[in-house]
Amino acid sequence: MSLASLDLNLLVALDALLQQRSVTRAAAQMGLSQPALSASLARLRRHFGDQLLTRVGNEYRLTPLAVQLKDRARIALSGVERVFTVQPDFDPRSANREFSLLVSDYMVAVLGDTLARILAEEAPRSRLRYLSNTPERVDRAEQVLTSNDLLVMPHGFVTDLSHRDLYSDDWVCVVSADNTAVGATLTVEQLESLPWVVTFHGPTASTPAGRQMRMLGIEPHIQVVTESFLTVPSLVAGTDRVGLLQRRLVDLLPLNAGIRALPPPFDAAPLIEAMWWHPMYDADPAHRYLRGVVVRAVRLAAPSA
Repeated sequence: MSLASLDLNLLVALDALLQQRSVTRAAAQMGLSQPALSASLARLRRHFGDQLLTRVGNEYRLTPLAVQLKDRARIALSGVERVFTVQPDFDPRSANREFSLLVSDYMVAVLGDTLARILAEEAPRSRLRYLSNTPERVDRAEQVLTSNDLLVMPHGFVTDLSHRDLYSDDWVCVVSADNTAVGATLTVEQLESLPWVVTFHGPTASTPAGRQMRMLGIEPHIQVVTESFLTVPSLVAGTDRVGLLQRRLVDLLPLNAGIRALPPPFDAAPLIEAMWWHPMYDADPAHRYLRGVVVRAVRLAAPSA
């Protein structure tokens, strides 16, 4: 199919319709009349040979094909927008741009406020968006990073992308502050007998320390799985559970968090946090500026990095 025969305005309409799941709301978002967007929906239906939106009761639902198209349309539209907003130079004071980072809540806790403060001061017209670096997004990192600026996470999950190391952190085990079964140290036997709270547990999802435990033959009894590091303390406090967290995150927790940190009873390799991006942005002026801001945020928020 020749791209010259396609109307890129239909991509805008497709994205709005799939995000809003309503002709009325999508038309309002685009500043169009409802009949005009209904005509675009009819063209899209003919093109794909699919209804895309089907009425069920008082609402519209996405067809299976539309579900597949939803993220692809958003990524494609973001890519088009980036093509037509590229400038030979970048002036943060006057730039009207959104910077999007795929991050964990751990990264937001350590760097998020510092990074936001720098951008607010230097690029007041720009916007910062934090998106969760879910296992699904990490598995499609190269594609996802064509329409997002940075992925911030440790080594061992993505390859063939440009990157820069940011800082190192140590892993600590956390238990409830009132857990009398655990003394000043933990044993490997306790790691295998106590119930666990783990983060990002799945075939391709794990923390580096979790992977290392399995490589050493330590098989924890997993009781709770969460995709948020910040929920681990509340899931450990007042229980006999154990978890693994980053030292920098534990140091940020309030004193009444109800947990205590202990060194792992195995040689846990340090976490090396890095930022990753698509190589096509290596020389992009706005992207280079953002990467510099992240490095400066690390120096301010994690000075011992």
